[in-house]
Amino acid sequence: MDILISILSLIGFIALTASTGLFVAIEFAMTGLERSTVDAHVREKGDRTAKAVARDHSNLSFVLSGAQLGITVTTLAAGFLAEPVLGQFFTPMLEAAGLNANASSALALILALVIATFLSMVFGELVPKNMAITEPLGTARFVVPPVNAFNTVLKWFIKSLNRSANWFVRKLGIEPADELASARSGQELGAMVRNSVEAGSFDADTARVIDRSLQFGDTTAEEVMTPRSTIESLDADDTVNDLIALSRTTGHSRFPVRRGDLDDTIGVVHIKDAFSVNKSLRGTTKLGELARPVPFIPGTLDGDSVLNRVRSAGSQVVLVADEYGGTQGLVTIEDVVEELLGEVYDEYDDRESERDFQRFGSSWEVSGLVRLDELGEHMSYTAPEGPYETLGGLIMATLGRVPSLGDKVLLPEADGGFQEDFESGNVGRWTAHVTVMDERRVDKAILTPIPAKEARS
Repeated sequence: MDILISILSLIGFIALTASTGLFVAIEFAMTGLERSTVDAHVREKGDRTAKAVARDHSNLSFVLSGAQLGITVTTLAAGFLAEPVLGQFFTPMLEAAGLNANASSALALILALVIATFLSMVFGELVPKNMAITEPLGTARFVVPPVNAFNTVLKWFIKSLNRSANWFVRKLGIEPADELASARSGQELGAMVRNSVEAGSFDADTARVIDRSLQFGDTTAEEVMTPRSTIESLDADDTVNDLIALSRTTGHSRFPVRRGDLDDTIGVVHIKDAFSVNKSLRGTTKLGELARPVPFIPGTLDGDSVLNRVRSAGSQVVLVADEYGGTQGLVTIEDVVEELLGEVYDEYDDRESERDFQRFGSSWEVSGLVRLDELGEHMSYTAPEGPYETLGGLIMATLGRVPSLGDKVLLPEADGGFQEDFESGNVGRWTAHVTVMDERRVDKAILTPIPAKEARS
């Protein structure tokens, strides 16, 4: 009879450990599933098990409460059965080894506790946990039916436990949720993209486009626009021949039309408009007659809204207004595309001369219009906060005057310091040497790293 009881106890221990595994598996499987994955599975399979998985995933608080109750009950019951039974097996062996009866009984219970805990941890928790993390959907399909039966039988008790816990959580100022949030913030999606690149799921170019797209909504019209100082424009009294000549010179197809000043812009003309005018009349037809109205947007408008306004504008051009009502810059569909995809060149672009970054050894030739966040991406230089957005603005603020050709300046050090990007590992600061000026604007500057010791001297 004792042998039969021992065998039944061992069988009971195995069954309870397996039951613990079911509850652990559903806990990790449900928290590891995305809502989109569950919905797609229901559409694909459509069977009762798939619908049960979807139902439990949307009622996660109750399911996890049931899992916690099941883990607690089965673990305690398994320990209650296993420890005395395993102790009976160890006691004779320990007595045969020369220990007295009291010492043998005490040591046998300790060994039984250790072994029972080890088996319960490995087979009741760790193995099902790893399986659920690796294959959450397949695991959920397997464990949902038996766990649902347990939850149905003890539904009233589980709900009472859950209500008690929710009451306490609300007292802490937190509103409990019945399911996992399926939405992700831009930062979370960006982290997922970077992790996917590291895992080999995405190539770097695809990840770069996705990351730019996620960050695009945080940009503003001021960051996307072509600044006023670089805009090629025409006067309302200029003729169609002037439009053709400027298009041939610049390679651009669209131009703002102004009355004396960009602050009084009346519209925009396209090179195609020239072909709508008879050749004999191109020297006398004024552009003010051809200009189409162009919308203005505030410089603080976010990137997504800028994209919508540019797309809806018939000319694919919008002007950016500053807080005083003046024209601050211009945004074209090409500016938006380049913000998302990087530089885009056509047959009229000089790739070498228009590149914003060109590296020469450890130095960089950089456009003065480059935004400071782009400096961090290419050169690991982080500028301090200040009343500027571009490299040219940083140089001007550091000099305290309008830069001149040939000026050299030690760029200010950011609070966060610099990332060491060169083999010497001794880069301390950067100097900027102004090499090209466009009237009062820095067009090009050469940035050179200098050792930390030299920067301090």
